Amino acid sequence: MEVQKSQSKLTRTPSSLLRSPTIRSSIQSISAVDEESRYSNEKKKPHKPISRNTVSKRFFPILAIISFLCSFFFFYYLREDLGFFLLAPIFLAFMVKKGFVTSLLRKKKLGFQKGDSVQWFIGGEDSKREGKNPKKIIREGVEFYSNGDFYEGEFHKGVCNGSGAYTYFVNGRYEGDWIDGKYDGYGVESWARGSRYRGSYRQGMRHGFGAYRFYTGDSYSGEWFNGQSHGVGNQTCSDGSCYVGEFKFGVKHGLGCYHFRNGDRYSGEYFGDKIHGFGVYHFAHGHFYEGSWHEGRKQGFGMYTFRNGDTRCGEWDCGVLKNPQPPLTDAVVRAVQSARKAAENSINIPRVDEQVNRAVIAANRAATAARVAAIKAVQNRMDGKFCDTNV
Repeated sequence: MEVQKSQSKLTRTPSSLLRSPTIRSSIQSISAVDEESRYSNEKKKPHKPISRNTVSKRFFPILAIISFLCSFFFFYYLREDLGFFLLAPIFLAFMVKKGFVTSLLRKKKLGFQKGDSVQWFIGGEDSKREGKNPKKIIREGVEFYSNGDFYEGEFHKGVCNGSGAYTYFVNGRYEGDWIDGKYDGYGVESWARGSRYRGSYRQGMRHGFGAYRFYTGDSYSGEWFNGQSHGVGNQTCSDGSCYVGEFKFGVKHGLGCYHFRNGDRYSGEYFGDKIHGFGVYHFAHGHFYEGSWHEGRKQGFGMYTFRNGDTRCGEWDCGVLKNPQPPLTDAVVRAVQSARKAAENSINIPRVDEQVNRAVIAANRAATAARVAAIKAVQNRMDGKFCDTNV
């Protein structure tokens, strides 16, 4: 297995005095402002520190001339004082030996050195190298796995982080956001048989809002929780039937409306993916039933109304009227009212189409960014650039 990974996407360069060069001006830098602009195109060389012996050798002719003039002065005006004439050169030599003349020349700035600014580096040679030639950060890389899968995209601390594409061996592909090696954010997941999901993820699972289209032609768009349809959603089947309502852990549960392929429709309560509770069922030929249900069958009290207006009321058992009763019986009236209220509430469930559309748009953008990162990763691999897996 060959691994190439990148540095952190969120790496922040430390803003510390100990990590950056501090520019300080020497005494000579005051007069060097104009000189730097004048000689900006010239190649600058670092100046060596001037030692005491160097100054003495460089300015020895000047000192010799000064010594000769002083001796001539004293000899001409003080001819009788030959002792002073002999002591003058000795005194000047002593001053040079002790460095007084050197310090005087440095303080007076006699022009023996250009006044360039001095760079002081705190932290040693490493900080110098960092300031001059910072290493280019490579974030995108390619990682291969033993089962045939591979990842192309951004890394951080040795795991998939940022934007990237993961290809499953002859199975499918994911393009989108990553956090700590898991799908997290928005992305597009597709399978070899043709299924596709576009939406939000959390910790590697579909979570939030998204749209899933199965290879069979069925589709679901709505809320997700830990990888399952959970909340309000819209399920459409390839046979033309559809359901809009509440889901719980992947099945219809709560209030909802179902339009069957034969033209029938039901509005009311669901439990465990089945019609259960109170609701109203309209048949395609014009009949309808209002009342209680149990696992998809008429069970309990309710009223069946024919399209010509005739009714059959009473207690039902497994879809069959076992105990006929008058329409105004209290039990029948209460069941009918509960069924009508459940049907009204299921019709008025707030839709989440807008949230799903926003999630799909964000997923498409994340997939595009992942494809760009994958291209950069492949290019880095071709150029021999590899990510630093330790950062």
